[in-house]
Amino acid sequence: MTSVDSLLFMFDTHAAAEEAIRTLSQSGFPMKKLSLVGKGYHSEEQPVGFYTVGDRIKVWGGAGAFWGGVWGLLLAPAVFVFPGVGLVGMAGPFVATLISALEGAVVVGGLSALGAALTQIGVPKDQVVKYEAALKMDKYLLVVHGSAEEQARARDVLADAKTTVA
Repeated sequence: MTSVDSLLFMFDTHAAAEEAIRTLSQSGFPMKKLSLVGKGYHSEEQPVGFYTVGDRIKVWGGAGAFWGGVWGLLLAPAVFVFPGVGLVGMAGPFVATLISALEGAVVVGGLSALGAALTQIGVPKDQVVKYEAALKMDKYLLVVHGSAEEQARARDVLADAKTTVA
């Protein structure tokens, strides 16, 4: 996805991000147009682990129920380890964008792979640092992919939610 057809919302907690996704789902917004990116765990509190290559995460500390629920709603769940950020869970079309950036060895002015993927969905380079810092601070990014009309609809649906339009 190499367009500017994306709108980002930032959430302080996994509960707020999950509520926004459920609100959009209940309004009939297409879930295939949403991506979620976030850490949402603390390794010193709970273990994080996989059993086999083909399995999803089997243990994700206290946020396991959250990620299991989100991955049931959104497409293409994935987990990556980013230097400086740590273990990051994500789901939705953003996963394909990130994989494309990794496979294509995209280099965007010294940005990380995560930063390169953000620029591919239209995030200005000067804002990428802000979003990477937010992820380091355990915030969640909800990405709405789609036309200006779809973005406006998502913004309207979430207007009552406690969100920060990023």
